[in-house]
Amino acid sequence: MDTLLKTHNKLQFLSQYHHGFTDNKVSSFKFHEFKFGYNKKSSTVKARKACVKASSSSSSSSSSSSALLELVPETKKENLDFELPLYDPLKNLTVDLAVVGGGPAGLAVAQQVSEAGLSVCSIDPFPKLIWPNNYGVWVDEFEAMDLLDCLDTTWSGAVVYIDENTKKDLNRPYGRVNRKLLKSKMLLKCISNGVKFHQAKVSKVIHEEEKSLLICNDGITIQATVVLDATGFSRCLVQYDKPFNPGYQVAYGILAEVEEHPFDVDKMLFMDWRDSHLNGNKELKGRNSKIPTFLYAMPFSSNKIFLEETSLVARPGLGIADIQERMVARLKHLGIKVKSIEEDERCVIPMGGPLPVLPQRVIGIGGTAGMVHPSTGYMVARTLAAAPVVAKSIVQYLSDGKISGDELSGAVWKDLWPIERRRQREFFCFGMDILLKLDIEGTRRFFNAFFNLEPHYWHGFLSSRLFLPELIGFGLSLFSHASNTSRIEIMAKGTPSLANMIKNLVQDRD
Repeated sequence: MDTLLKTHNKLQFLSQYHHGFTDNKVSSFKFHEFKFGYNKKSSTVKARKACVKASSSSSSSSSSSSALLELVPETKKENLDFELPLYDPLKNLTVDLAVVGGGPAGLAVAQQVSEAGLSVCSIDPFPKLIWPNNYGVWVDEFEAMDLLDCLDTTWSGAVVYIDENTKKDLNRPYGRVNRKLLKSKMLLKCISNGVKFHQAKVSKVIHEEEKSLLICNDGITIQATVVLDATGFSRCLVQYDKPFNPGYQVAYGILAEVEEHPFDVDKMLFMDWRDSHLNGNKELKGRNSKIPTFLYAMPFSSNKIFLEETSLVARPGLGIADIQERMVARLKHLGIKVKSIEEDERCVIPMGGPLPVLPQRVIGIGGTAGMVHPSTGYMVARTLAAAPVVAKSIVQYLSDGKISGDELSGAVWKDLWPIERRRQREFFCFGMDILLKLDIEGTRRFFNAFFNLEPHYWHGFLSSRLFLPELIGFGLSLFSHASNTSRIEIMAKGTPSLANMIKNLVQDRD
């Protein structure tokens, strides 16, 4: 069900659905793995499908946000045509693993644990609903996970516009995930492995010494030896004990039919930081100067394109209306006339903030476990890559039978967040803190240096492949590639954050 999302910075967004838990205040977010900032996608969102054509009057007034929004279709939820084997509460069996949430990460773990012959129950209020978001990923990330068949479009590389005079060509193939195919592939494997499904939301969890009781909103109680929270950014089952004050990545996107667009259909537009489209609006350009947004675009043909205006990170996050206004001005300047909109999406992604309590009884993965990239907003490829780690750990400890309850969960958490990953995340949070302080000119200088790095460094940073020793080399290389102005700015604005990072690294012990 749709609900009003109220974030800590007083932003309000409409959620698309809950991923298997009950909470009237907070919704699941969209894992947006797109751009430098899932899944693409996702905080939540409201993704709407079906196609609304532009009338002659709306076309003539395409410079206004309201005219653009008139083209947005009503919400249309699409379900997979599968018969799911259902959990039978009358048998009163204790399953080895209960997975709360049917997103990519949750299904990936359910699939892999069930392949080992363990009993798994997947709990989600909409288990057959196709994920509504446009997930964009680097092709090499999906290739490493043998998921290339789940990309429906690929581009030979990407483009970044730093400003009107500086363009970066990125020789790294990019792809859009076919979310219907990916979910179908995962569900079919789960079904084949004997996973049972329960269509409900989890209201609360009661832990006993060797098992947990999941109380669902339909009155059914499911008993499980291990509980995995894969509900996204809700933080409903996984517990936090520190104040939550992240940065927010906010974006508004449309999949549209246009008369034409100026982009190369063989390249995706990773970032466009140009702001000449705001020259005629002093007030809007001033806002963009302080908290800049960029355009991210996936051109599918000469007249079909996904366009997304994105605030990389801000605290508090930008409002959707502000982002829509900037997007409309940009499209008008680029000569992009929208004829119809197939779907739109609104997303907010919390970035950074504290990790959950480590360890704790409920195991987490994805947004609820603090796994979104604090500097970029990336999460989908990262969590799909982490799923085998979590699954292998659960299978190993359950099969050994030597530990259970809190001790078993603690061991899995340690495998998910070893000290190397915690140190990596601390460095990424340091990067986010610097980005939070940069205006449009500082942001341009930063990314001009970033994309001048050796591919090993910027590839590794975006894909969470660099660990602390290499991250130090990354930082030194970035500093050496930066302009003198940028170096001074990084030292002035980054020194307090650097000191905080060093303090946290020293205090963190296994």
